[in-house]
Amino acid sequence: MELSDFFADNPQAALAFSGGVDSSFLLYAGMRWGKRVKAYYVRTPFQPEFEYRDALRLARELNAQMEVITRNVLELEEVTANPPDRCYHCKKAIFSAIAEKAQEDGFSLLLDGTNASDQEDDRPGMRALRELSVRSPLRECGLTKDAIRELSRQAGLFTWDKPAYACLATRIPTGTAITEEMLSRTEWAEDYLSGLGFTDFRVRTLGNDAKLQLKARYFPLLLKHRKEITGQLKKRYASVLLDLEERK
Repeated sequence: MELSDFFADNPQAALAFSGGVDSSFLLYAGMRWGKRVKAYYVRTPFQPEFEYRDALRLARELNAQMEVITRNVLELEEVTANPPDRCYHCKKAIFSAIAEKAQEDGFSLLLDGTNASDQEDDRPGMRALRELSVRSPLRECGLTKDAIRELSRQAGLFTWDKPAYACLATRIPTGTAITEEMLSRTEWAEDYLSGLGFTDFRVRTLGNDAKLQLKARYFPLLLKHRKEITGQLKKRYASVLLDLEERK
């Protein structure tokens, strides 16, 4: 099945929109082949500000309707306790908020950007999507991440080469309680390194230390700015560590 066929069969749909590669292309497809498609972006402490700005920009460039919903997932003990199935509880809360608002707006179908490259075993939140009857057109149409990037490039979407991004909570080890300060510190550190030219990296939390995970090509840049980076990050971390295994 092609995406054009999907939207011909489902011309009206609500879309859980993050501003990432997949949901951006899905929104583009919905605007092109659907009749009434609305994007819903959920702001939580787990999403950094740049993701929100990217979502606003993409929706504006597509002339798409986008509604912002605020959901403080830190109010949920099953999320802040950071158990192995944290993603399930978080995603259920977020998608439930979208589903409720979408239903008020007259939508009976909710979509997300899961693609054919996403393995269910790797995505604990998949269970929440199944329980809420969320459909994933990119996956149903067999579109892989690489295909979506290429189609996005052809469509002129600025998100086509955007690095994959997981929420800020993934920087905190399972079993370590999540606090707003940890999330804020992570976003601050990653914003700082982005400003130095690093991309597709992570700043992990290990106790009160920062562990940097980088692509090998950025090791020379790290060494060039080693003193500067260490001095800056130690304003909010006890020490700064480097994972010598290249980030995959």
